[in-house]
Amino acid sequence: MSSTLDQHDSAYDAERAGFQTLASHRPELIVPAASADDIRQAVSQAAARGLPVAVQATGHGLPVAAEGGLLITTGAMNAVTIDPAAGTARIEAGVRWEQVIEAAAGHGLAPLSGSSPVVGAVSYTLGGGIGLMARRYGYAADQVRAVEVVTADAELRRVTPDGDPDLFWALVGGRGNFGVATALEIGLVPVQRLYGGALYFGTDLAGPALRAWRDWTRSLPEEMTSSIAVIPFPDSPHAPAPFRGQTVAHVRVAFTGEAAEGEELLAPLRAVGPRLTDTVGELPYTGSAAIHNDPTKPSGYYSTHSLLRELPEEALGALLGARAVVEVRHLGGALTKPQSAANSVGNRDALYYAGMLTPGLAPGSDLTAVRAAHEVVTRALSPWATGGQVLNFLYGDQARPQNVRRAYEPADYERLTRLKTTWDARNLFRLNHNIPPA
Repeated sequence: MSSTLDQHDSAYDAERAGFQTLASHRPELIVPAASADDIRQAVSQAAARGLPVAVQATGHGLPVAAEGGLLITTGAMNAVTIDPAAGTARIEAGVRWEQVIEAAAGHGLAPLSGSSPVVGAVSYTLGGGIGLMARRYGYAADQVRAVEVVTADAELRRVTPDGDPDLFWALVGGRGNFGVATALEIGLVPVQRLYGGALYFGTDLAGPALRAWRDWTRSLPEEMTSSIAVIPFPDSPHAPAPFRGQTVAHVRVAFTGEAAEGEELLAPLRAVGPRLTDTVGELPYTGSAAIHNDPTKPSGYYSTHSLLRELPEEALGALLGARAVVEVRHLGGALTKPQSAANSVGNRDALYYAGMLTPGLAPGSDLTAVRAAHEVVTRALSPWATGGQVLNFLYGDQARPQNVRRAYEPADYERLTRLKTTWDARNLFRLNHNIPPA
């Protein structure tokens, strides 16, 4: 096994650091894993000592900050292997989406990656994964072919829907509850380019742009996946020059059809009015990070969300009045049905995801006012909410048990707790979006 770190080691702080800086792991031990066998030995050591296990690739979606326990970091496990004939990729536990995108592009293929190319691909996928082409190809989880995983008995297994359908179903959607994934085999899609990019509207057009986008989504083909964010930019030299001091509506589109059809589809949004910036056009999938233009530097943030059946005027008013960054994603399409083997990803009936994010928070910040501001909007949206949650978007105190339960269909959650009893009765893997044993 690779060397184990404790709080007295000089590398301890760097190894435990992740993208989310509002909170961070402070484990008793850290195992920087370089191989599946390192993970197997780490799980064996944790089980023998009665230490709960946490896993971190990039730390974007930190659910629970470990206080004690054993942290396995997987950043050194970053091999990607493409099988162009099968249209698949094998990705190790620490791989980021940018590596898969680049490797697949050479074969005219693309993964179902998300808005940020620096997010860990494995944890994203096992939590569902609503990506740039979600309405056309479904959840990233729907492309999983096999999971290589170390279970609580410290055994390395290759789990497939044919070999062990129950464990496969639980792993794909249950994220880190049933073992430590060391690698995935995933399907790729035959996409080399998109008609995509972003439209940015200034303060005066932020409301009209949100309403126009809502109306526009009512009649789109599945080939069009889109979202909109309403972002209040400070009047500061740190903000991009065109956006300083403005509340900007940022429309993001990714269309897998022909550019001419994309131009025609986008016309109603461009008709809203002048854009601060308009970057929509043909682009290679390797350039898809520019669509959302997500931050790439670690930061502290607090986030909540609702899943909605519809988006009436009252809901738009609540979102426009939020004291936070607001993002609404158009769901539906291929997200409504599994695309291959059955998995436990839930809440496929929602039509919109409405998220709120408060950025720029220092470690240890008092979140009382932030939570209250988010709760005002959540309550206002409740008449149109499905009651569901998205596992990958449950961070920090939002990853509490009642919210994790709401990420699944009720019968599926009960099945997951029974399978948890079978595979991890001691709840060794609990420093996560935890599903307790039955």
